[in-house]
Amino acid sequence: MLQVSALYIYPIKSLGGIALDSAHVTDRGLQYDRRWMLIYENNRFLSQRENIQMALLKTSVEVDGVWVTYKPDGTSIHIPFIPQTEELLEVTIWDDTCTAQLVSAEIDAWFTAKLGMPARLVYMPDSSLRQTDPRYTSEGMVTSFSDGYPMLIIGQASLDDLNSRMPAALPMDRFRPNIVFTGGNPYSEDSMKHITINGINMYGVKLCARCVMTTVDQVNATKGKEPLKTLAKYRARNNKIYFGQNLVHNGTGVMNVGDELTVLELHEEDRFFIMPPEQA
Repeated sequence: MLQVSALYIYPIKSLGGIALDSAHVTDRGLQYDRRWMLIYENNRFLSQRENIQMALLKTSVEVDGVWVTYKPDGTSIHIPFIPQTEELLEVTIWDDTCTAQLVSAEIDAWFTAKLGMPARLVYMPDSSLRQTDPRYTSEGMVTSFSDGYPMLIIGQASLDDLNSRMPAALPMDRFRPNIVFTGGNPYSEDSMKHITINGINMYGVKLCARCVMTTVDQVNATKGKEPLKTLAKYRARNNKIYFGQNLVHNGTGVMNVGDELTVLELHEEDRFFIMPPEQA
């Protein structure tokens, strides 16, 4: 049996994640997941690729909003669920542009001081509908400030297999999934085309290409060569390295750790198959 073993959200894009026992599924992914984002010059999204110190900003969701704590000095700031300004602007995430709302000048100043560079915090209002990539998804599918899709799924067996090949094991937080499951074979998520969890239909649309963010230690914000060095030996295709699968979904509901994951349909397209050297 395949079973959900962990659920994660990342309220502010590229900041620390939060493990949940239950997660509400909204039209654009898990509730609060990447609904906020830091931007810098030209209103472009800011990530650990540009500023590794973002790994040291940890988040929590409370009844009054999101709290962010900067680990080196222990200071925190409160981010209300409702932005304190009404100013809208166009922001850029990779090749996408969408409408966002500035949150607060005071909050901007706090992030600017912690990161040592100009940064502003924006929120995605419900009225801002950012479409997923039409090359891989149906019309009307939307996402938050994620890299491109509402959810990412990874099997625990996949991480276990990777770690068996590594000089030292790495935790799942390097890969920032939303859903982790146990059971099945390593990389069985690659072939999942249609799955259900607690009555919610989800569809695998694209294997997740990994970047240098996976090489950042989320505890101390240091950077190395792994896991990309090892993954490149057996998870590379067309000059990209893959780990995990991106999902879209229909409907809303609740997912819980412990829920059964049921596979209803498997992919047959060649692009979803990456064979390790020992099986090639």
